[in-house]
Amino acid sequence: MRTSESADQRRKALAEMRMRATLEAARAAGLLGGARSARVAGRVPAELVAAAKKSAGLSSDTDLIEVALARLALEDDFGARLVRHKGALPRDADIEF
Repeated sequence: MRTSESADQRRKALAEMRMRATLEAARAAGLLGGARSARVAGRVPAELVAAAKKSAGLSSDTDLIEVALARLALEDDFGARLVRHKGALPRDADIEF
């Protein structure tokens, strides 16, 4: 039981670090810090909201939406860029493996 508790604590700590990093990056990009003037509304499954809050360690719907939107706004296009570079490295390139 102790191992699963430890793994759960690590997962929660990692989620907290990711959330803080996301919010710091959003703040640095000028996306946060202003007045909370926009309203977002929608219907989603309660289970989804509960699971997202648990994963992020949040209890507020507003904070959950802010973190989720920040993640989307900051999402990079690494996958798309990687695919665009397919074949850019010559097959005979020595990469020292």
